[in-house]
Amino acid sequence: MYFKLYKDAANEWRWTLRAANHQAIADSGEGYVNKSDCEHAIALVKNSASAPVKED
Repeated sequence: MYFKLYKDAANEWRWTLRAANHQAIADSGEGYVNKSDCEHAIALVKNSASAPVKED
């Protein structure tokens, strides 16, 4: 898996998490004005690997 960091049509930073087969499996859901904010959001997702899964 890898994160793709890019600018969208509105010139905002976004990320997409891609599987080994290059299929998108998650995205930022919002654009960021600052690249550093987008990179911070990626870091938050990476660190959430130990977050519990809850089912309703």
